[in-house]
Amino acid sequence: MSVLEVKNIKKSFGKTEVLKGISFSLEKGEVLSIIGSSGSGKTTLLRCLNFLEFASEGTISVNGKLIFDGQAENELSDSEIRNNRLHFGLVFQSFNLFPQYSVLENITLAPTLLNRGSEEEIKATALSLIERVGLIDKINNYPCELSGGQQQRVAIARALALEPEILCFDEPTSALDPELTGEVLRVIKDLKNEDSTMIVVTHEMEFARNISDKVIFMADGVIEEMGTPDEVFLNPRSEKTKSFLLKDIETVG
Repeated sequence: MSVLEVKNIKKSFGKTEVLKGISFSLEKGEVLSIIGSSGSGKTTLLRCLNFLEFASEGTISVNGKLIFDGQAENELSDSEIRNNRLHFGLVFQSFNLFPQYSVLENITLAPTLLNRGSEEEIKATALSLIERVGLIDKINNYPCELSGGQQQRVAIARALALEPEILCFDEPTSALDPELTGEVLRVIKDLKNEDSTMIVVTHEMEFARNISDKVIFMADGVIEEMGTPDEVFLNPRSEKTKSFLLKDIETVG
């Protein structure tokens, strides 16, 4: 049984159709990278999965349980939306840390509000996660005292604190200088080695090729191509995929 099953997700903003029927599945421990040009619908798809936007059609199931049905007459309650979001952890490209809280407080806040254990248990878990992302010496620092790469690693630890089934990354290195990108990508690679299930929207093609079990190339609101990294990067069938990858090579070059 798939951890995540997405079927025919559609989303429009006014008369603009952004997602035109997206379907895919993800098994436990798999990493899916989503690539494509700006405006192709990648971030909107992640936001629909995390209930920050609501698809107009389609279904989303986690571990065999239907958590969203665009055809359902009854709207989800606030409580249902909050519970559905807990299946996913989302790491934003702009970090979105709380500036008034320390590293430790940023990570313990949500588990505390959700009563995910005693104060001691929550703190112990947070310290373990902070050590895991290599920032144990920064637990009392505030976001303004951290580099961009360090802030993103805190954001990853914060997302992990609620033990989501699926961890989502929205361009996790796009706001970082090139020299800071590597430290964040190393943390994500370590998560892959620990069998975390992940969806990574990224413009880092070499990283996507090395870490992914599946790759989706999106264009104009549809999945233009889907396959293994070798299939998509080394033997693309779609002319749009070939053009996109060629432009990426030329940009890097």
